[in-house]
Amino acid sequence: MADDEQEFEQESPPERLFNRQQAEELLPQISAWLEQAIEQKKQVEKFEIELRRLAQKILMSGGIVLDYEQAAGWKMNRDRAGESVRSSLEQIQETGCVVKDLEIGLVDFPAILENEHVYLCWKLGEDSIRWWHRTDEGFSGRKPLAPPFPDHTKRRPM
Repeated sequence: MADDEQEFEQESPPERLFNRQQAEELLPQISAWLEQAIEQKKQVEKFEIELRRLAQKILMSGGIVLDYEQAAGWKMNRDRAGESVRSSLEQIQETGCVVKDLEIGLVDFPAILENEHVYLCWKLGEDSIRWWHRTDEGFSGRKPLAPPFPDHTKRRPM
């Protein structure tokens, strides 16, 4: 068997499971990374608009003399902002969390509730984790956590 074939057969790393306290301890850092990613995504979009306008202007005028330095600067800044977004998202995912929606800052924390895999659900701006949903449900399926959320979650070895 070729090495590249063997690579696909290896197991993926085990999913980290959180209890409510573990998840809430991460909220300040997750919040900072999310805010950074959201701000940098806005920067990417801003530079994309400028680059599209430039491309449209070139197209409409049949070619123009353009400020290559300015266009190169827009591309470089867009790429830097895009890398910053990717970096922030990777940092969040390395904790074991799942970013579900960057636009609204929606993050899920894998957990177990009554022997079922679920997600503890948190949205940027919320001061604590108060919601959960099944893995086949999304934000619209959020249910309130009954206080206290049973601590049936265990960390799997990483």
